[in-house]
Amino acid sequence: MINEFIRKQQAKMFLAKVFKDGDIGISYSYGKNKGMIYPKIKSVRFNQDNQSVKYAFSLPTGLDPKEIKKKEYCFKQVFGNNIEIKGDIKHFTLTVYVSVLPSVLEYNYDQFDLKGLKLPIVAGMDLNGKIIAYDMVKYPHLLIAGETGSGKSTQLRSIIPTLIQSLPPDRLQLFLCDLKRSEFHIFRYVEHVQGLFVSPEEIMPMLLYLEKVMKDRGDLLDHHEVAHIDDLPDQPPYIVLCIDEVALLKKEKKLMSIVEDISAIGRALGVFLILSMQRPDRDVLDGKLKNNLTVRMGFRCADLINSRIIGTPGSEKLKVDGRMLLKTPKHDLVETQAPYVDIDGAKSILEGYRCPKGKKPKYGHSEKNEDIIDMDTNIFEVLD
Repeated sequence: MINEFIRKQQAKMFLAKVFKDGDIGISYSYGKNKGMIYPKIKSVRFNQDNQSVKYAFSLPTGLDPKEIKKKEYCFKQVFGNNIEIKGDIKHFTLTVYVSVLPSVLEYNYDQFDLKGLKLPIVAGMDLNGKIIAYDMVKYPHLLIAGETGSGKSTQLRSIIPTLIQSLPPDRLQLFLCDLKRSEFHIFRYVEHVQGLFVSPEEIMPMLLYLEKVMKDRGDLLDHHEVAHIDDLPDQPPYIVLCIDEVALLKKEKKLMSIVEDISAIGRALGVFLILSMQRPDRDVLDGKLKNNLTVRMGFRCADLINSRIIGTPGSEKLKVDGRMLLKTPKHDLVETQAPYVDIDGAKSILEGYRCPKGKKPKYGHSEKNEDIIDMDTNIFEVLD
């Protein structure tokens, strides 16, 4: 008990040093008496399991809360880089993490706790050493952005196999658009994958098909008087449309219009987006589409302007490959290490999910557009 008290007093001294050395407070003068009123340290809590220390402090009236963010460097000079500051107008928390994120987090599906997640997305490990995973059904539509070599492509290579291992082909359909023709070839003959598309000319008919699927599903919801496909007596499969380098489609106005419609109404209809890009583009991430991408993964990018376009300011400071800032409705900019799996590892995972011998995917990048439009009558029979 005495040792705990001494530890807390020592910890308070470190934070008080930040306030004093950083001149974080308001000055006062009463006659000959002059001095500073510093923030009040209200509590110190040690988390032994996660190896972190959490401070709670409040600002004196008159101190601009922007000063805390502006002088974040003062906190890092005392506590190191692995800190997290949260607060509003008056009350703030400072979490100091003792443990350091690994530079490489090996992908291991069996170690992920995905219980209760209908459409699981594994983001990675946070500074507490915990794996962050969320349900895309609850938080629909994902943006992944980062410059070449930052880990963006590897993250896609881990997210898609996780979805494939989590749901059978009759509960999940994947539509993959690979405009660079470099990432998604390993998924071509997986049963869940309905098609691989590599150009706007191939993507457009597929989007028209998804547009019709959404209309039919909407009619079903109206008929059964329910709000979500999960409430239907015969639930249709979830559909995930993944577009790598979506910025290359910014001139395709009609195509991007359908993508925006999916972002706006797709959640209730079971149609979800995963969009990725190397260089953020205001023309693409503007208005309705950006607002509807409820989860952002910001890997290292060129500068603050780009990181703000993504919605993850600070990701321009990331140094480690595979490191990102994760933003969700539940988490506000959490530094996270993404799982790593190389191409050979991904191929090994996918081996057990390939189409039976002799059975080709329903879509293919070489198929004609008219074949794509006609191809999936059995799905509409299920919907009917």
